[in-house]
Amino acid sequence: MKRILAAIVTLLAILVFASTLVHALYYAPESEIAIPAGIASSTPAAQASPDAQPARLRIPSLGIDASVQYVGITTAGNMGVPNNFTDVAWYKYGTLPGQVGSAVIDGHVDNGLALAGVFKHLADIKTGADVYVVTKDGTKLRFIVESAQAYPYKSVPTTLLFNRKDKARLNLVTCSGSWVKGDKTYDERLVVYTVLAS
Repeated sequence: MKRILAAIVTLLAILVFASTLVHALYYAPESEIAIPAGIASSTPAAQASPDAQPARLRIPSLGIDASVQYVGITTAGNMGVPNNFTDVAWYKYGTLPGQVGSAVIDGHVDNGLALAGVFKHLADIKTGADVYVVTKDGTKLRFIVESAQAYPYKSVPTTLLFNRKDKARLNLVTCSGSWVKGDKTYDERLVVYTVLAS
């Protein structure tokens, strides 16, 4: 009888641990809205070859080598985020990395257990550091960090983040600051601005 009870308790403990692990490793992002086909097909990224789309993001100075997911806009009107804590996500209706304009990639700072996410140490990046995007066809694009800025999470300058058209830019975004329990998010967004190396 004691063995059966011990086995049941062990099984329950394993199930609780497995459930917690799943929640820690995988994130259930907000639903995305459907972009009308005409608008989606007219975006710069949609008009480029699929082979030119990003596959990996590498930041050697931070030890980052992450797969790239593709996201759109959530029902709350925000850019989508990766569905796990190890990948990054590229805004697929914006600029393709390497094209003139502002390509945007985001990633999580941590997970539900406060374990490090892919961009946990993004705030440590230095001006002049290299950031690489590897495309589906294997092309390696080198970007150089120009600056980094933290903004209140409700006041991120979206025009600066998404719509600059002067150079080929890549902007990296993650959470920073303090946890806001009521909103279930951090109170700042860290943006790292990079530009394609000539």
